[in-house]
Amino acid sequence: MKAGRSLARDFGEVQNLQVSRKGPGDFVSNADHKAEAVVRDILTKARPDYGLLMEESGEVAGRDRQHRWIVDPLDGTTNFLHGLPLFAVSIALERDGQVVAGVVYNPAMDELFVAERGGGAYLNDRRLRVAARRDLHDAVMCTGIPHVGRGNHGDYLPGLARVMGQVAGVRRLGAAALDLAYIAAGRYDGFWEYNLSPWDMAAGMILIREAGGFVTDMTGGHEIFGRGEIVAGNEIMHRHLLDLIGGTGQRG
Repeated sequence: MKAGRSLARDFGEVQNLQVSRKGPGDFVSNADHKAEAVVRDILTKARPDYGLLMEESGEVAGRDRQHRWIVDPLDGTTNFLHGLPLFAVSIALERDGQVVAGVVYNPAMDELFVAERGGGAYLNDRRLRVAARRDLHDAVMCTGIPHVGRGNHGDYLPGLARVMGQVAGVRRLGAAALDLAYIAAGRYDGFWEYNLSPWDMAAGMILIREAGGFVTDMTGGHEIFGRGEIVAGNEIMHRHLLDLIGGTGQRG
């Protein structure tokens, strides 16, 4: 929450800046680093022996080899830069290689998504469940579309085309942590994306699982971090997405 308040203040400032790659880009980078410093300070004070995996600082080994925090201090940087209120702080706790707790906080909308293994998923104290839709024609899917410098666009498009032809709509928020939180909240029916890092997915994964959903890699397996890809939804929508795009997209 403290890191979120820092981002909210900076978000108010960035909206007043001229949008260019110079000035605002540096400003957002500073906001990112400030938020990460706040999160790191709080986490290391709470659990000084735990390791950390952070987007800006990378891997920080801890004396406790069983536990690791996985942190993205500002997911949705491009949205933040453009004054779009769709960004979040994402924090997950990993124990023996398994994500056991997660938090995704959007300070612009004051939405706090939390989950703990075996304890359910919540949005501002309201219990979450994934959407119950079963028919693809009623579904709204979400995805991450590769942009300049990210991925092979030509390989991505056939899978997108197959999904587009079957569903009520496809959305692209530009913040994977929020995409996954929205699946847990039932706002979207399914999600898929390639070329992600653990900090993009870790907290959202446990949110979805604790909300009754399914999360795998594109093959239906559990190498989500290793492959850098994810498919999510309720049991039916997850299976539909695997049938439509599983194993046929691109990485790299």
